[in-house]
Amino acid sequence: MEESKKSTYAKLFFSVFKLSACTFGGGYVIVPLMRKRFVEELGWIEEQEMLDMIAIAQSSPGPIAVNASILIGYHVAGIPGALLTVLGTVTPPLITISIISLFYQAFRDNAIVNLVMAGMLCGVAAVIFDVVIDMVKQIIDRKRILHVLVLIGAFVAVRFFSINIIIIILVCGVIGALDSLYKLKAVEK
Repeated sequence: MEESKKSTYAKLFFSVFKLSACTFGGGYVIVPLMRKRFVEELGWIEEQEMLDMIAIAQSSPGPIAVNASILIGYHVAGIPGALLTVLGTVTPPLITISIISLFYQAFRDNAIVNLVMAGMLCGVAAVIFDVVIDMVKQIIDRKRILHVLVLIGAFVAVRFFSINIIIIILVCGVIGALDSLYKLKAVEK
């Protein structure tokens, strides 16, 4: 195997390993960190590609962090890259859960641990809010009014009318497909 491939594989694995080991609170917390590492620091992925990958990862079954790592790994280094990033993403939580399970009883009853966990939830909410604000800013900056309207409509439908998320995803998919068809026809003219 040539040296640059080994280097790329190592960077992929250790990047997602480090991100996964140092995040708490689920997949949405790791998303801005993945963006920073792979878009800003390494320059392996364009901003729009990253947004597309996150959208696909979110709509696919399974944890968003694992789905996103698969897409990033595959984009950068094909199937070996996808396998390495999955391994790098799931190993830290697996180790952590294994250790915690050994001491579960002590953790469950410890008031300090419970307070720390409650505090971490506040931090997780702030990070998720930051991701949402960044994504909305990018949509608004590109002056994509339809996307803003769909975003607001989906929020209102879930929050105030309790419409099933599957229906919202299907409707958004139809709107996206119609928008794409409209743009294709406009380009053809």
